[in-house]
Amino acid sequence: MSDARAAAGPRMVTKAAPDRRVDGEANEEAARSEPAVGLVVTGIGTVGADGFDFRTALGRHGYKYLPAASQYFLAAAKGALAQAGPDALEAVGPEERGAAVGTNSAALALHHAMDRTVTATGAGDLSPVTAPYFSINLFGSRLATEHDLKGFNLTFTSPRVAGLEALQNGQRAIATGRARWLLAGATEEALPEGEPGADTSEAGAVALVLEPEAAARSRGAAALGRVGVRAFFLPPRVAASAEGAERAAVLLRDALDALGHRPDQPLAVTAVLDGSPVGEAVAAALEEQVLEGQALAEQAPGGRTAAGKPERIPAGAGALEPVARVAAALGAPAGHLHAVVTAAAEGNIAVCLVTPSGAGAEASSR
Repeated sequence: MSDARAAAGPRMVTKAAPDRRVDGEANEEAARSEPAVGLVVTGIGTVGADGFDFRTALGRHGYKYLPAASQYFLAAAKGALAQAGPDALEAVGPEERGAAVGTNSAALALHHAMDRTVTATGAGDLSPVTAPYFSINLFGSRLATEHDLKGFNLTFTSPRVAGLEALQNGQRAIATGRARWLLAGATEEALPEGEPGADTSEAGAVALVLEPEAAARSRGAAALGRVGVRAFFLPPRVAASAEGAERAAVLLRDALDALGHRPDQPLAVTAVLDGSPVGEAVAAALEEQVLEGQALAEQAPGGRTAAGKPERIPAGAGALEPVARVAAALGAPAGHLHAVVTAAAEGNIAVCLVTPSGAGAEASSR
């Protein structure tokens, strides 16, 4: 999965950024580029855990024994499909539909419960209904079965960036011809009490429907915008060094360049970061890039508006918040280019460039 990349943007991006290495470790995610796929987002579904009732959201029968994270994602997908339109699925055949979901904590509570059963009375007392979900890959299986998604069904678990990786790699799979239609997002279940990060754990789901622009237009569906993602790695020991912010800045510039963003273009930034050395290095790099963007904007013909200060969101335990921020940027009333950046203490970093439909002309003026 570390070599998977997806691109979505207003035009073809064929220029590859130079290969970068951090103390001998290649960061190919930010250094390589692929042709953009003409996918647009046509549906967004969001579900929160507070007050969630699967009977109301999904139906009274057939969902009772599903893990909560599966229920959340099914409900979010239902909302995204409803917004995409009644013929969103029928526009392509089952073999051309793919799904990708990211999660960090969907299975943890269930795994704890299984461990308690095994140690207390034995594996024979595990529920045959929930036991298959020991595998994290099965949390999206009901989605694929319910909506006949036979192209591919992918699950990602990288710390904090898993949801954005689902968008990235789902689009890459479509770029390589494995499908033509994608449902992607993230889902989380609250961590059990006493687990590290339980006080800031996430619970809920976000799902996005992506399809070819021409297909959406032909069936009269509204395009909400485009998303493109690059994920890469910054070793924590490098992030904590004196060169940490500079290294992070290089990687962020490479990622944005690969996604088709020009440095002097106005860009709103939302950063979902923790206080780890990696998070702080990324925060410092973003501040530096804002200053560079302001200087370039002042020099640009026509007096472009400079980017504002990045909005920093305290990161919780999970991969849901970054995808929720992407969904919010797509649905913002005043559409403009928006970057959602997130990083984990382990070194995983991802950048999502969001181009809402109202920002298409500006983004394509390269």
